[in-house]
Amino acid sequence: MTEIPHSLVMVGEKFSTRHTFNEEQVRAFAVQAGDTNPLHHDSAVAAKSRYKQLIVSGTHTTALILGLTASHFSKNHSVIGISFSVEFRKAVFADAAVRIEWEVVATSKTGNNAQRVKLLGGMYDADGNLCVQATGTVRVSLSI
Repeated sequence: MTEIPHSLVMVGEKFSTRHTFNEEQVRAFAVQAGDTNPLHHDSAVAAKSRYKQLIVSGTHTTALILGLTASHFSKNHSVIGISFSVEFRKAVFADAAVRIEWEVVATSKTGNNAQRVKLLGGMYDADGNLCVQATGTVRVSLSI
């Protein structure tokens, strides 16, 4: 992809947010997502696991990561997701405070006032460790 001069979205643009999980939220999201893995619901099972405590469902972390792209770009543009990929690198605990961030790594023109935007991002724990790595492509345009 080549960068477009005077583009809607510029390569290097970064955006982020913070989120703090809690056990009630983690359990509720897993139920709604249909994820019955006891590592997200049962503290006793989780305590006996290699994690020693409840962990956040991958569907939950992924929803927050992808949701940030929609929230960010929809402030000034019409946006639709094209594709996303995630890699789970480190468990996120049910009481974790995390930072979610994205960076625009490439753009290309797709039509009048529209761009395809490639992104690199992830979710980081309080120590700055990458827990979930993500890549994505969205289409943004001026018309909302």
